[in-house]
Amino acid sequence: MFRKLYFWVMRLAASKHAPASLAVVSFAESSFFPIPPDVMLAPMVLARRERAFFYAGLCTLASVLGGMLGYAIGVFLEPVGMAILTLFGHPEGREEFQRWFDQYGLAVILAKGLTPIPYKLVTITAGFARFDFFTFIWASVLTRGVRFFAVAGILKYCGPAMLKEFERRLNLYSVLLLLLLIGGIVAVKVLL
Repeated sequence: MFRKLYFWVMRLAASKHAPASLAVVSFAESSFFPIPPDVMLAPMVLARRERAFFYAGLCTLASVLGGMLGYAIGVFLEPVGMAILTLFGHPEGREEFQRWFDQYGLAVILAKGLTPIPYKLVTITAGFARFDFFTFIWASVLTRGVRFFAVAGILKYCGPAMLKEFERRLNLYSVLLLLLLIGGIVAVKVLL
């Protein structure tokens, strides 16, 4: 099953529709969609390494624009924002994140923007908190850019060797990735 899904994503990543798909996923992930753009970015870079930094830039731009939508949801559509936070396991998310923004402000965006923790939680609650929009934008550009350009750079220069190893042990790495994902979700729920 993992092997079929993997090769389907690799074919999509090499298709002419890949950049548009990456932009859509990156935009949506920053405001309401649960799947991170790395799922598209990684195979796209591996399929066309010469376009790695173009893809990272596209991913960053779309992610920041999606973050603006998330921020607007927090400011103008509070019930929608609360529904999204509840869906992601944070029914009391507004108060919790409000405290984080009051206490740590910019550090919340900088730390969360670099991690796989759903960025939509940051964007929506930054809107709830009425965090300074200009600071929100430049911090989002910085953190999302660092994250996506780092992923693209590592895969561009180390990708072929990593790809062969990954394909050779695809089932093992799929199980490990699934366990890591589940562990990360549990850790986030416990810590937040």
